Amino acid sequence: MKKLSLLALFALFSTSAVVAQQPAPVKIEDGLVQGTSEDGLTVYRGIPFASPPIGDLRWRAPQAVKKWDTVLQAKKFAPGPIQGWTPPSGKSEDCLYLNIWSPAKSSNEQLPVLVWIHGGGFNGDATSDVNFSGEKLANKGVILVSIAYRVGQLGFLAHPELSAENSNHVSGNYGLLDMIAGLKWVQKNIAAFGGDPGKVSIFGESAGGVAVSMLCASPLAKGLFRGAISQSGGSFGPPRITTFPGENLKKLHDAENAGEAHVRQAGFSSIAALRKLDADKLPPIHGLAWPVIDGWVIPDDQYKLYEAGKYNDVAILIGYNSDEGASFSPPKTPAAYIAAVKTRYGKFADDLLKSYPVDSTIVPKTARDLSRDAAFGWQTWTWATLQSKTGKSKVFYYYFDQHPDYPAGSPHYGDGSPHAQDIAYVFQHLDASNPQTSKSDLEISDAMATYWTNFAKYNDPNGSGLPRWPPYSYKNPVVMHFHQTPHTGPVPAEKSLKVLDAYFKWRRTPEGEAWGKR
Repeated sequence: MKKLSLLALFALFSTSAVVAQQPAPVKIEDGLVQGTSEDGLTVYRGIPFASPPIGDLRWRAPQAVKKWDTVLQAKKFAPGPIQGWTPPSGKSEDCLYLNIWSPAKSSNEQLPVLVWIHGGGFNGDATSDVNFSGEKLANKGVILVSIAYRVGQLGFLAHPELSAENSNHVSGNYGLLDMIAGLKWVQKNIAAFGGDPGKVSIFGESAGGVAVSMLCASPLAKGLFRGAISQSGGSFGPPRITTFPGENLKKLHDAENAGEAHVRQAGFSSIAALRKLDADKLPPIHGLAWPVIDGWVIPDDQYKLYEAGKYNDVAILIGYNSDEGASFSPPKTPAAYIAAVKTRYGKFADDLLKSYPVDSTIVPKTARDLSRDAAFGWQTWTWATLQSKTGKSKVFYYYFDQHPDYPAGSPHYGDGSPHAQDIAYVFQHLDASNPQTSKSDLEISDAMATYWTNFAKYNDPNGSGLPRWPPYSYKNPVVMHFHQTPHTGPVPAEKSLKVLDAYFKWRRTPEGEAWGKR
């Protein structure tokens, strides 16, 4: 027998090492899955949690996965949902997959679980986005799961024909049903990965945070999680035919009418004709797709549900960023800002212009904050206040304001933290080698990641080495401010929020409802 060369020996031992690093397959309800070992974690990418929603399953509730006989290689992200741009893993109508980062060394560890729901305006993004990679959070002692869902018209098209073929006579919330299916999968299978199905918390940002809010109000999601984190989310505005940020929801009938008009204007006579098209050739939908109040997934105006105590009473951790309004095409001139406020707010425009004033020559942050609060600030404040009045679970409220102090004369003077900036802090994806990343940035990031994972562990963000975060209540409205350091403070712009609150209350009067039908 010939002696092996040094090169051959190296190759042999290298191959053995790679094989040894592969974790054993895990048995779940549908078959065996094989992940990868990565820096002390076991990672699974692309596990199906529902059948591909293609062909006749397009625009239907997600169906159960077909079991498999061989070992499923869960080693790469599945394609993201069909959308207007291409995610890192590509896109496909066959998109209902989830990913897991687990620090567990055995299946009996019963670790807490954080389930991520990405944003993207219910019209885009995917779990393969590098910003959502879960290794840093998992290394803090939780299992991180990210779930996909249908977006755009494939996820949210309402239409009379679709409602007629549904046993509940509803349509339009397929993306939310995907999330619920993913959470049911977690309940059935996460123990095999070392997780505790009794300690599941959901979290999301932007549309993902709005979805978290909706799941907290949906009877279909009852019992699927014990805690909820919403970053720049909430859905407490009243329905409106012509929607605006913060008033995004339509009633089912109005959404069906809009869907029927969309199909007709695209030159199609039926849903059956649309089902025959390739997903990427569907006619573009005018306006953004969004969930609807269908009486089933979303039973009613969420404000009314919370007033009546009809929601899933779980602990919540909710907040928003200081300059969200900078990210959504703010009016470029004072005149355009004033006109937009009058168009949307009618008889409340003058009071709101006083509370959110504009400069004579520019649209400053004080004016942009009306957009921030209508879409995020009022939603969060209202959610926290209503739940603290009608619920029993704890409420934790935050305000993210981490940014450089820009000098006077700088084009960014007066700017705050824009929409989605918080994601990199929570997932701890800041670049420590970047000279623009300050020591304070890294400290805030570690604090937020620790608060978030503590919340998953204990249903409370507090723990050793962190400033105490007291629960919020309408009688004791204390907010955690993430600005240079984590510290408590008052509700930001509370006086202005109360003026905006008067508008939203009016919108639920007969006069205000008529205004919303314009």
